[in-house]
Amino acid sequence: MGLFKQMKDMKNVVAEAPGMVQQANEMAANAQQMAAQQQAAAAQQSAAAEAGTGPDFEPVNGLSLEIYAEIARTLNAEGTTDQNRARQLAEARGISGADWDAAVAEWTARMTRNHAVGKRFNSLYMGR
Repeated sequence: MGLFKQMKDMKNVVAEAPGMVQQANEMAANAQQMAAQQQAAAAQQSAAAEAGTGPDFEPVNGLSLEIYAEIARTLNAEGTTDQNRARQLAEARGISGADWDAAVAEWTARMTRNHAVGKRFNSLYMGR
């Protein structure tokens, strides 16, 4: 490449530099704005999980998430996964065995589709 061609290319690069700097600044500002929006959305979801609000947190057949976690914690403390024992614990709280079975299936489905429910269950189960 000739010297004059290189000088012409350099002149073009220098002429375009302010526009490229402006474009880079705009991209950085957009990235910061998107990061802030994602953080806000994550904080909102976390707050909803901690608060335990919304239709997915409503009791199922009389079994609240709090009682479900309490029974699960009791079973763990007893070292058992026996569902007959789980039904006994539920019946002691006024929930029939059939209602327990249906509620467990529904709570499992809710935790699968809404991770905030699973997070709240874990928090209750761990006693936090």
